[in-house]
Amino acid sequence: MKNTKFSVVLNGLVTENPTFVLMLGMCPTLGTTSSALNGLGMGVATTFVLIGSNTVVSMAKNIIPDKVRIPCFIVIIATFVTLLEMLMKAYVPALYASLGLFIPLIVVNCIVLARAESFASKHPVFDSALDGLGIGLGFTMALTLLGCVRELLGTGKLFGQIIYPEQYGTLVFVLAPGAFIALGYLIAAINRLKRKQA
Repeated sequence: MKNTKFSVVLNGLVTENPTFVLMLGMCPTLGTTSSALNGLGMGVATTFVLIGSNTVVSMAKNIIPDKVRIPCFIVIIATFVTLLEMLMKAYVPALYASLGLFIPLIVVNCIVLARAESFASKHPVFDSALDGLGIGLGFTMALTLLGCVRELLGTGKLFGQIIYPEQYGTLVFVLAPGAFIALGYLIAAINRLKRKQA
């Protein structure tokens, strides 16, 4: 891929998609995607934290001592997660209640810490912000797609809108095993498409 500023964003969407390629952040991926709206909400929340933490880590990389690098990154990430929690409680309380414990758990999400360590601590501020945006958009796309599949097959709805009667839905897709099944089939379909394009 050509080395441009926007190839950093495309990298997170395609080549280093955290869910479909790197298989990172499986806890929120499987736990929050019982509906498309929940998947979208979790993805946008994580994107906010990724952009903010990557930017601050990149700005502070030269003043953070190596011995306390990881604890400092976690404090920076936790600051953005706390800010996110306050904003969600104030403006989207229903979504915050629906996502529950998964919002504070963004602090220990391996995607956020991995990008701070592997990218933001070694690159300029603008590139780090773009990396956070790209990885965040890739994560949001994956969670929303998985949420759409699970909600549609499980309840006959898409973003809460009725597509077909609920009695024809398959309940297993709304439950925990359905998350594994749907994710497995999506990854298989994406890998098949990649092989055809190669």
